[in-house]
Amino acid sequence: MSQLTIRAEAPADVTGPRRFKRRIKPSRVVLGILGVVISLIWVFPVYWMVNSSLLPDVVLQGGVPTWLPFGGSFDNFAAVINGGSFFPALGMSLIIAIVTVVFCIVFAFLAALAISRFKFRGRGGFVLAVLLIQMLPAEGLFIAQYKLMGSLGLLNTVIGVSIIYIAAVVPFTIWMLRGFVAGIPADLEEAAMVDGLSRTQAFMRITFPLLAPGLVASGVYAFLQAWNEFTVALVILQQNSSQTLPLWLRGFIQQSASRATDWGQVMAASTLVAVPVIIFFLFVQGRMTSGLVSGAVKG
Repeated sequence: MSQLTIRAEAPADVTGPRRFKRRIKPSRVVLGILGVVISLIWVFPVYWMVNSSLLPDVVLQGGVPTWLPFGGSFDNFAAVINGGSFFPALGMSLIIAIVTVVFCIVFAFLAALAISRFKFRGRGGFVLAVLLIQMLPAEGLFIAQYKLMGSLGLLNTVIGVSIIYIAAVVPFTIWMLRGFVAGIPADLEEAAMVDGLSRTQAFMRITFPLLAPGLVASGVYAFLQAWNEFTVALVILQQNSSQTLPLWLRGFIQQSASRATDWGQVMAASTLVAVPVIIFFLFVQGRMTSGLVSGAVKG
């Protein structure tokens, strides 16, 4: 009986890993370069603001621009903070922004839940009203808002400004959250109720955690609107003791211009106004990005 010998042929290349060559398309390179250029153009004003805030006014007034703050200091920041009016304005802005964010999320969440989960008479009209309110020019409401707040004794108060901010931000926040709520199937809650949970427990344990990115994205929008708003605050908050940071920055620039504008201090003041927003974004950037993408897909 003959013995058969089976010879297995080894692969041609067993000594090293197989390498794949990926061709880079010229269009991708062009788009990448274009994206970098646009990003630099967008970032440059912020960099120039911070760079100028670290330089003395003598250097800024010179004919040659200083691109790097070598030899700079924090004297401009110290001069702005020691002025005595920055921290009251900061506290006013923080209180108004927090009140606006909390009430906007609560009202918008309940309204978005109602129009997405329940059918009731006037539902379509309510959604249409939410969209139409966004089309009203804010400037056309200033006189009515001022008269209303004055009759209620809410001028130069946190409550008065917060009420106007909430009324302005809630409609768009409702429309934003509606997409998130509608994107979560109601079958998840029904399945949890079959397992023995009540409707409230099913909502809090199943649906509510899935809405966290949407709530964060809506909160960021409300925060930015309340933090950066200027015109309504200019009409309602007329006392120096009840100014928000945008009003404080305007007054600081006017005071600086009366004696010769110190651009180093102006840039330092602008940087201080932007710092709380940057800190806020560092905490919520992950949730905000996922929330915006999720809302775009589900809405």
